[in-house]
Amino acid sequence: MSATTFTLIDEGNARTAPTQPDAALLRIPLEALDFELKPEGLCRGALCYPVPEGSDLVTNAGVDLAAFAALSGRPLALDADAGAAFLGTAAEDRAAALASLEAPDFTLPDLDGNLHSLSDHRGKKVLLVAYASW
Repeated sequence: MSATTFTLIDEGNARTAPTQPDAALLRIPLEALDFELKPEGLCRGALCYPVPEGSDLVTNAGVDLAAFAALSGRPLALDADAGAAFLGTAAEDRAAALASLEAPDFTLPDLDGNLHSLSDHRGKKVLLVAYASW
């Protein structure tokens, strides 16, 4: 893989950053993850992931994206040829969302183009119909 621009999608936000390729892994700048390296580890706000002693997770070349995904317990979909990666939600966060029985909000247009959000109907009974042709 040659030095290139890479798009990382994390929590619905797409960030484009230059990569620092390595023979076996992809390194991206720490800023592209929106985390800071602190004595406690890799941190975003109050959330911190301890960086193991002697780890090469974070180097001057950047953060090993696959190792960060493993450390944070998040699935990683990576397409190096397309220059794109998606960091998924951790299993514990997905489990908490399912346990709450609250559907995530989304907005879709009706046949007239008017936008409707699920959150507009909170507290009401709503029937959602989904169809796929395959």
